[in-house]
Amino acid sequence: MGNMIEYIKMALKNITANKGRSFLTMLGIIIGISSVIMVMAVGDGTANAMNSEVEDLGTGQINVYCSEEASNAEEWITPEDLTAIRESIEGVDGITPNDGASGTTITGKGEFALSFSAGTEDLQKALNFNLKRGAYFTAADVEEGNRVCVISDSDAKRLFGSDDVVGMDIDVTIGGIAGSYRIVGVTQQKENTSFISYTYEGMPVALDVPYTSFEIFGWKSDSFYSAVVFANDKASSEDVVREMIHLLETRHQCAGEDYFQIQSFQDMLAEMNNMLAIVTTFISCVAAISLVVGGIGVMNIMLVSVTERTREIGIRKSLGAKTSSILMQFLAEAAILTILGGIIGILLGLLGAVGACKLMTASMGSTIYPGVKASTILGATLFSCGIGVFFGIYPARKAAKLSPIEALRRN
Repeated sequence: MGNMIEYIKMALKNITANKGRSFLTMLGIIIGISSVIMVMAVGDGTANAMNSEVEDLGTGQINVYCSEEASNAEEWITPEDLTAIRESIEGVDGITPNDGASGTTITGKGEFALSFSAGTEDLQKALNFNLKRGAYFTAADVEEGNRVCVISDSDAKRLFGSDDVVGMDIDVTIGGIAGSYRIVGVTQQKENTSFISYTYEGMPVALDVPYTSFEIFGWKSDSFYSAVVFANDKASSEDVVREMIHLLETRHQCAGEDYFQIQSFQDMLAEMNNMLAIVTTFISCVAAISLVVGGIGVMNIMLVSVTERTREIGIRKSLGAKTSSILMQFLAEAAILTILGGIIGILLGLLGAVGACKLMTASMGSTIYPGVKASTILGATLFSCGIGVFFGIYPARKAAKLSPIEALRRN
């Protein structure tokens, strides 16, 4: 233990004696470690923010859709199926078909493309908003096929220059047929929800409408390709899925045909997290290449150090210093260089992650905090140590194997 402390003191003395060279040696390590820490912290923070939004939206959403076999057999989800699922399966809070259409409208502000999301009154459970004015359309509106709609405050301002539009009519054209919808509600996007509700200038104006309101435009409302089921927090998603599939197969007499497929919100979230993890890992590996470059820099400087200190090594060996002592002396110096570089890199990486998250928060409108993990910090520290030891072995062995006589002959 005493010898190791002495090696560390000698290493620190040599490092401080060549401050500029030591800093340049550590630079590659600093850049590599800080890049990896920053990328992983930002990636984890982004995933945490995205997961938080999804949890706020509700993770009990279950998407049921018709398979290719069902489409070939012309078996579709019907309004009667929706009613049966809502009334028969315990734990289901709501259900809505995934229906929609596109159209156009002309206002005093110009011509706009429209995107209709059509469903039951439960459609609002799938959307990430707060009601700002009016109310959402009701079950009675769905039953009677009323042409009423709900619009976001930002889209209302695009169409009319104001979000105080409840009670106003929107003249629309769908499939060449003209009609109108009465605005009954105006929504406002929730704070910190840019991942799910991201919009951009020029995208179609979105309207939520009862699915039965399309009949005036010649659309039938008696079959759907897919639907969204909303299970409450107390219900088991697996139980709901099992009972729902059984109910649909019984009603359509297609047991064992795999006509109806399921995708839960949790599955989609897992896929998004996996994709983000792959991207983060890839970028981190690219950033880690600079660690190898930094390690080579450490090896080169240590070789220079061996050459400069040849006489010192010769004197020490002639005075009885063991080969292992010389080896440990130079290994300690290489390890300390990379450890110091690693510590500085970690601090800079954390500062960079904070800065990057603040920029993302300002530009995206969703609060993102760096996802700092102890395992990431520990891994970066151990990796930087490993780089120092690995690339310090060759110079250290070269120094340890020097012959005392040959070393003392050199100037």
